[in-house]
Amino acid sequence: MNDAQTFDLTIRGGRISTDKETFDADIGVKDGVIVKIAPCLPAGREDIDASGRWVLPGGIDSHCHIEQLSGMGLMCADDFYSGTVSAAFGGTTTIIPFAAQHRGKRIPDVIADYAKRAREKAVIDYGFHLILSDPDEQALQHDLPQAIRAGITSLKVYMTYNALKLDDYQLLDVMALAGREGALVMIHAENHDMIRWIASRLLDQGHSAPKFHAVAHDALAESEASHRAIALSRLIGVPVLIVHVAGAETVQTIRNAKLLGAQIYAESCPQYLFLTAEDIDLPGVEGAKFCCSPPPRDAKSQEAVWEGLKDGTLGMYSSDHAPYRFDASGKLPHGADTSFKEMANGVPGIELRLPLLFSEGVLSGRISINEFVRLSSTNHAHMYGLSQRKGNIAVGLDADLALWDPQRKRTISSAMLHDNVGYTPYEGREITGWPEIVISRGRVVVQDNQLQVQRGSGQYIARQCPDPASIGYQPARGNLPSLLGLKGKVWQSI
Repeated sequence: MNDAQTFDLTIRGGRISTDKETFDADIGVKDGVIVKIAPCLPAGREDIDASGRWVLPGGIDSHCHIEQLSGMGLMCADDFYSGTVSAAFGGTTTIIPFAAQHRGKRIPDVIADYAKRAREKAVIDYGFHLILSDPDEQALQHDLPQAIRAGITSLKVYMTYNALKLDDYQLLDVMALAGREGALVMIHAENHDMIRWIASRLLDQGHSAPKFHAVAHDALAESEASHRAIALSRLIGVPVLIVHVAGAETVQTIRNAKLLGAQIYAESCPQYLFLTAEDIDLPGVEGAKFCCSPPPRDAKSQEAVWEGLKDGTLGMYSSDHAPYRFDASGKLPHGADTSFKEMANGVPGIELRLPLLFSEGVLSGRISINEFVRLSSTNHAHMYGLSQRKGNIAVGLDADLALWDPQRKRTISSAMLHDNVGYTPYEGREITGWPEIVISRGRVVVQDNQLQVQRGSGQYIARQCPDPASIGYQPARGNLPSLLGLKGKVWQSI
């Protein structure tokens, strides 16, 4: 059988970049998998001319909130259809959103509920993290191990928010469970009482405007909680990942911990590269559009996040897409009288995550194209147990690809996006580079600015624990893990 008959799809004439190299070649796809990478392949049954385009791995967004009920009882604006469509138009082919357990809810019921919603609506592939707010005996001894073994190999916990926060004792329980089962603990690290204390005094003095959200969520609340989370992790030799890092001091705290040998991972997001606290200082309640936790900081912190992405302190770049409409259903439950403590936390960004980094990172010379691939896809695949299928361009991996026009200029507007939010904090920003053709498992999902697939055509991906052969394990230092019956394994940096 010759190549022309073998390939279901070919992508020819493009410039390919992986996490390590850049070269010119064609890609042959069969049954949704890359089966050949070589120059001058014959056309397959479906053939795409990639001349003048950069062929990159489809993005993996490992931190996004889709069709999720918040701790305040508010539903996200995006369901699994609009959220995955928006992700695909931005060059992302796999997402890992959250199945959120609220107190009193059983974990199996939570997972079944989210799985049903995604199965009926998603247009690209997906997995789940589990948000854990109620680590009782049933959860720790039965439900969590069962979920991890079924492919939900990461758990998110909070150090703030009344409805979600765990105390340090509970955090240690969760970390110990993760160590035994080989799962990863993701931590929203902010000092709850610092924020509560500042916010109370601001409101007592009549300071309720959105800009005071950034005052209440002081940078020290983030760095202190991050330091404490790292100390808990080191105590029992279990790795953790600090999510959505915003402040310069937090970046340095993580860097210092890594230098000491701590197995700490971290990510950051577009809002911490492209927004600052000054963006929140707008008339009326307009600043609510920019409120997220932690909030954007200042130019010094922006630079620190760039440096952290460049030197590996921050190994991944996610959207933390938290889509709430600018109305009573989301940001403004009390209209113009909504205080900074009452508005929904979070900003949208799932579609613009990669175009922003491509334009302002790659094309401006801040990062290389290979670093872009690592930050947007490869590292996510290794960290979250997807690397046997996704995260790169190689024979045997899923044909998840994005064909970028590196010269296409666009002015960002909410009207051009495909989410259900109705606004973007990046309105009016000029960017260069855009993913014009997006392919998931060999299926053309986006082409000619049109969606090419049906709702529900995405697949659930049961994730593995990190692969020891590709990431590696080392014994934890000290004897506490062995004394407590833990495996005593920590992960090397990706």
